[in-house]
Amino acid sequence: MGKKKLKMPHTFVIIFALIVVSAIVTFIVPGGEYVKITTDGVESLEFRYIDNAPQSWQILTAFYKGFTRQAGIIVFILVIGAAFWVVNSCKAIDAGIFSFLRFTRKLERFSWLRSIGVNNVVIVLIMLMFSLFGAIFGMSEETIAFAVILIPLAISMGYDSIVGVALVYVAAHVGFAGAILNPFTIGIAQDIAGLPMFSGIEYRFFCWIVLNVITIGFILIYAARIKKNPQRSIMYEEDAYWRSKAEGETEVIEYHTPRSGWVSYVIALAVTVLFAAAYPQTLIKVGNSTADIPFLLPALALAFALFGYMSLRKSVHFFVLNLLFFTIIFLIVGVMGYGWYIGEISALFLALGILSGIAAGYSGNEIVAKLTEGARDILSAALVVGLAAGIIVILEEGKVINTILHEMSLAMNDAGRVGSLGAMYMIQTFINIVIPSASAKAAITMPIMAPFSDLIGVSRQATVMAFQFGDGFTNMITPTSGVLIAVLSIARIPYAKWFKWVLPFILTMIVIGFLLLLPTIFMKLNGF
Repeated sequence: MGKKKLKMPHTFVIIFALIVVSAIVTFIVPGGEYVKITTDGVESLEFRYIDNAPQSWQILTAFYKGFTRQAGIIVFILVIGAAFWVVNSCKAIDAGIFSFLRFTRKLERFSWLRSIGVNNVVIVLIMLMFSLFGAIFGMSEETIAFAVILIPLAISMGYDSIVGVALVYVAAHVGFAGAILNPFTIGIAQDIAGLPMFSGIEYRFFCWIVLNVITIGFILIYAARIKKNPQRSIMYEEDAYWRSKAEGETEVIEYHTPRSGWVSYVIALAVTVLFAAAYPQTLIKVGNSTADIPFLLPALALAFALFGYMSLRKSVHFFVLNLLFFTIIFLIVGVMGYGWYIGEISALFLALGILSGIAAGYSGNEIVAKLTEGARDILSAALVVGLAAGIIVILEEGKVINTILHEMSLAMNDAGRVGSLGAMYMIQTFINIVIPSASAKAAITMPIMAPFSDLIGVSRQATVMAFQFGDGFTNMITPTSGVLIAVLSIARIPYAKWFKWVLPFILTMIVIGFLLLLPTIFMKLNGF
C-alpha cells in the first residue's frame, strides 16, 4: 500500500488552528493594559498588569464577533464580486485583455522593446503605479477590486495567479512599507512621536526606491521562470480555472452596441454631471500637502461624455470597460479628495455593476440574478475575512496583547543602539502579525518607543521608520489581514501555498529593512 500523500490543510482549518493557539496563550500569559496618565500636563501611557481572561468556549463566539468587526470589508468584498460578475458576464474584461494582448504584440516590432521584453515593461509600470498608491495614500483595501482585473491579465500574458496578485497586492504593500507620505503609518506615528509631519521624506524616498527595485526584480525573475515553463508554478493546477476562462471566452465575443448601451450612457453621464455640479472644486490631499483643483470633476464629466460616446460607437464591451476605467478614476479622486472609504467605494462599484447590466441589455431581474451569482461566487472570500478576525478577538478579549507588547519592549534594555533599534523593528514586525491595523499599533507602541529612543541615543525618526517597516512587510503574510485573505480567496490561492511562495521574499525584505535602518544611526540624514 502506497504512502498517503500529505495534503495541505484548508484555509479555514489553518485559521481555526490559529484561533485555538491564541486561546491557549490566554491561559499562559498574564493580562495587561496601558493606562493614560498625566504628569505635569503631559499625557503618557503606563503599563499595568491585570487579571487575564482565559478564552475557551469563546473560540466559537469569536467567529460571530470577527464577522461583526469586519462587516464593512465583508460587504465590500461581496459588492466587488457582484459588480465584476456583471462586468465579466458582458465579456468586457475578456475584450479588454484580448485588445491589450494584441497591442503588446504590435509593440514587439520595436527592437529595443523586444530586447527588454514588452511584458517586462508592463509588469514594471503596473507595479510602480500601485506601489506609489501604497506609499502616498496607503492603498490597501482597494487592491481587492484591482486583483479581479489583474489576475486574468497575468494569466493571459502566460503567467500565473501569483504574478497577478504581485502586480497589485504585493506592489501596493511594498509601497505601504516604504511609505513616502502614507498618512496611516507615517502621519500617525510621527504625530505621536512629536515629529514634524512627513519629515525625513528624502531618506524614505530612497528606501522606497531600494525596496521597489528588489521587489520588481524578484517578480520579474519569477515571472520569466513561469512564462518559460508554466508547470513550475505551485498554482498550475488551481490556475486551470483562470486558464479556462482566458481561453474559452475571448474567442466568442460578438462586438455590438444595443440601444440599452445608450440608455446606460445617458444615466451615467447625468450622474457625473450632477456630481460635478455639486462639487465644482476638489481639494486633493497627498500626504500633508493639499492642492485645490478647480473644475476637476467637471473635466472628468466632460471626459466621460467624450470617451463614453466613442466607446459605444465601437462596441458595448468597450463602453463597459470605459465605465470600469472611470470607476477607478473616481475611486482615486474620492479617496484623495473626499476621504472616501469602504462605504463610498462599495456604492461606486455597485453602480458599475448596475450600469454594466443595463448597457448589456439585461432586465432588472437579470441584473439582480447576476449580482447574486457574483456575491455567491466570492462568498468564501468574505467568510475567510470574518473567520480570521476571530484571532484578534480572542487575543484582545483574553487581555494578553498588551502584555506581550510590554514584555517585548523590556527586552530592548541594554541592547545598545543597533540592538535596540533592531529589537524595536522586530517587535513591530511581530506585533503586525497579530494586530494588522497600523493606526492601532502606532497608538500602542509609539508612546513607549519614542521616549525610549531618546534614552538610548536613537532618533525618533528612526523609531518611526522601524514602525513603518515592521508594519508593512508582514502584511503580506499575516493570516489576520482581512485584505490579504480576501485577495488570496479571489485569486483562488490557498494560504498554505501563498505562505510557501512569499516567505523567502518576506524574510529578504525584513533583512533589507534592517539594513536600511542602520544609516539612521551611523549617518547624518535630513530629518533624523
